[in-house]
Amino acid sequence: MAKKKVNVAVVGATGAVGTEMFGVLQERGFPVDRLLPLASSRSAGEEIEFAGTTYKVEELKHDSFAGIDIALFSAGGKVSAEFAPSAAKAGAVVIDNTSHFRMDPDVPLVVPEVNAKDIGEYKKKRIIANPNCSTIQVVVAVKPLFDAVPVKRMVVSTYQAVSGAGKEAMDELNEQVTALYNHRELPQEIFGRQMAFNVLAAIGTFDDNGDTDEELKMRNESRKMLHLPALAVACTCVRVPVYNGHSVAVYLELEKELSPDKARALLREAPGVLLVDEPKKRQIPTPLDASGQDATLVGRVRRDESVPHGLSLFCCADNLRKGAATNAVQIAEILLRDHL
Repeated sequence: MAKKKVNVAVVGATGAVGTEMFGVLQERGFPVDRLLPLASSRSAGEEIEFAGTTYKVEELKHDSFAGIDIALFSAGGKVSAEFAPSAAKAGAVVIDNTSHFRMDPDVPLVVPEVNAKDIGEYKKKRIIANPNCSTIQVVVAVKPLFDAVPVKRMVVSTYQAVSGAGKEAMDELNEQVTALYNHRELPQEIFGRQMAFNVLAAIGTFDDNGDTDEELKMRNESRKMLHLPALAVACTCVRVPVYNGHSVAVYLELEKELSPDKARALLREAPGVLLVDEPKKRQIPTPLDASGQDATLVGRVRRDESVPHGLSLFCCADNLRKGAATNAVQIAEILLRDHL
């Protein structure tokens, strides 16, 4: 890490990901000179603690970014669409955690373990996009395998925690559980359905084919980061009543044989991967084990005998950390080290 200190703004400072970003910045010793927490007018005036200092949250405005070197955005796509260009115009490099810029051909979409070299393309718009949380853990898990053997098709089923929908979603799950045990009516403002002790096979809005935008993110973002524009990807995204930590089942159809033992060896050495694969000893990835970690836990590596050269695996990751805050800070570290 370079010793140069930089001025950092965090947009969405009081949200679940924004709060996690402060923790990750501090844990990783990111060289912050001046910290600027920004949020909507509703949250302006709230206080946050960072590295032993108390900061007041300021209201996000178009002129908020004077003197800012790196702006971490995590306040929703509409906010990024409106304010990220202002931050870039003021001279900051924006690392955006929303979906708004991800498929922009002039904006690099980056997971450092997968395509760190793409960070250098930030100069086109001074914006770097952070991928969707579930996509991040999938590409971290499959990249070392794809580097070894070309892939024909990837089938993905996600089991996504409610924290992926924000703090309000976590609160509503808690309220629903409490209401069920007390025989009260369930609040359903966030999910529109009972989430407690249930599974909802729909995250996001549907297109004419019946795919959700969350499922299309998995397909399109994977193709962009892996530089495989024709990669065949099928995906079903599911919300499960877990507070934090996404899980994903991945099925790969490869061009040639890759044995489970060889795959495990590759995963064991892969950056950002923690192999947890002794199922007979009940050593398998779980979202609880992944919570609080930056690694993607990978296990259940085995042949998929339904197709030639098939391989399947299961992975879990902390969607607020590696799926959002940590990935953004890792991008910032490389940006500072190699480009600023």
